[in-house]
Amino acid sequence: MTIPWSKLTENSLKRESVPHVAAGGEIIVYGNESARLADLLSREIRRPMTRGMLNANEPESLAQIKEIISSVLGEGLDKSARICFSVPAPPLGGEDGLTYHEATIEQILNQLGYENVASVNEGVAVIYSELEDTNYTGFGVSCGGGLCNVALAYMSVPVMSFSLAKGGDFIDQSAASVTGEMVNRVRLVKEEGFHFNGHFTDKVQQALTVYYDDMIASVVQGLKDAFSGGRSVPRFGRAVPLVLSGGGVLPEGFRERFEKALQAAALPVAVSEVRLAKKPLESTARGALIAALSE
Repeated sequence: MTIPWSKLTENSLKRESVPHVAAGGEIIVYGNESARLADLLSREIRRPMTRGMLNANEPESLAQIKEIISSVLGEGLDKSARICFSVPAPPLGGEDGLTYHEATIEQILNQLGYENVASVNEGVAVIYSELEDTNYTGFGVSCGGGLCNVALAYMSVPVMSFSLAKGGDFIDQSAASVTGEMVNRVRLVKEEGFHFNGHFTDKVQQALTVYYDDMIASVVQGLKDAFSGGRSVPRFGRAVPLVLSGGGVLPEGFRERFEKALQAAALPVAVSEVRLAKKPLESTARGALIAALSE
């Protein structure tokens, strides 16, 4: 989000190590602190990405993504280092619009001096991160802000993958629309205190439950659809695990809720267990790192 520039404000942000960029008489605050600042000012945050890809309606999206990537990589990394970045899978039954997004991220990395770059499917990255114990065989599900990404791999080889435009943003926007609250405020409620398995008198909490259940049902139905329509069902000879990652899986009770929906769906591929990633917010990045180090 943007706030008017002043030397005092910029110095305050620096003292608190809040990520920001000063330009044109404004300060653009990005990262986690932007949501809290927006809530205090009763404003919505602006998003450089939407539905898992660059936001075409945000004029500062490219500049902000470049700033974030530069901040993550730091200044001491060897320019010849292998860099892997995650990209979403094509939407299930929809049009694949990933070409521009993937090429633009690669261009930004090239502009920063990195030429040895490659992309990795987000769901597959989760498998790399969490399923070493099954020789990288099983399902990886990443419930992020813009999308839910799903992948199945056998010994690290992708078998199928897809994405659904029902991630955290869908939950926030849908809950906000039926409660009359600001989207940013709903997001903060979700991230700071929402959990399943409770009777809620608060309308925001109740709405979050409704749309979380909708997201879970959509992912499970997507898994069923991925194996329908004449597609061959992989025969592993044994049940395989399913790992849940991303910020969307953090609420208490999510894993149990997902497992119950999955059991009711009776997938043609046997699932041995449903488990959470060790660090759900870091799983995709860790998988991309493993992909980079394996080359």
